[in-house]
Amino acid sequence: MHTFLHLLCSNQSNGFSFVDLVEGVKDGHFYALKRILCHDREGRQEAQTEVEMHQMFNHPNVLSLVAHSFVDHGGKTEARLLLPYMRKGSLWSVLEKLRDKGSSMPEKQILQIFRGICSGLKAIHDKGYAHRDIKPTNVLLDEDDRPVLMDLGSMNRARIEVKGSREAMTIQDWAAQRCTISYRAPELFNVESHCIIDERTDIWSLGCVLYCMMMLEGPYDLIFQKGDSVALAVQNPVSIPPSCRYSEGLQMLLSSIMVSNPQERPNINWVLDQVQDLQSRSPNTQTNMV
Repeated sequence: MHTFLHLLCSNQSNGFSFVDLVEGVKDGHFYALKRILCHDREGRQEAQTEVEMHQMFNHPNVLSLVAHSFVDHGGKTEARLLLPYMRKGSLWSVLEKLRDKGSSMPEKQILQIFRGICSGLKAIHDKGYAHRDIKPTNVLLDEDDRPVLMDLGSMNRARIEVKGSREAMTIQDWAAQRCTISYRAPELFNVESHCIIDERTDIWSLGCVLYCMMMLEGPYDLIFQKGDSVALAVQNPVSIPPSCRYSEGLQMLLSSIMVSNPQERPNINWVLDQVQDLQSRSPNTQTNMV
């Protein structure tokens, strides 16, 4: 049984992807079937890479791949990825519902979800890769608020050595296609001719996700929507609204993650340690927004 879920334009430059909700005939379980239309050899290779990225991980906070196949028809190839179905949807959809109700997420819940996101990202970084497109719509939640990182199609090796202006422009163009603008790290807007891009681009995006969980909108969403320069805005320290009612510890964590200079940005192990430290503090520090 196929129930149409939704159709979306993928981040892939060479294809469109569709997601169907399907039910397993034998087990009766629901799955998400992601179908990627590959227009050429490069598109097929990108879909193959996405499959390989899924297969590399067996972690509760990284979306697993149940099965996959490549189907050729009409001179084109369709990649089919069978993925677990997460009934609660994306973190973004949960935050949107809270915003619509004029509510907010309790700090204890923020820390629980954020810790899981960090654990999934640590698994990716530990294998020498970076996700490159961390954002609330790429985090799924199960019934127990376990977050799962999805959309591994933008992943690549964590450490990229840039040698010369041509390589810098190639990386910058790639980032413009693959890394969502309002969650994109500052160093990807204007890539320097001789530099090293590493996994700390994900740490910046992680900070944007934490901000979004606290404020129910990304720190640069409105700037982008107004048509102002996100590239310019990310060069300045993130400003936490005075109305923020979360603990000082959580606000300090956010400020320490969202550092414009990647060399001064912490790694995932440090972030995870800080989150665990905040969780271990007395419940009195875990105040909710009022």
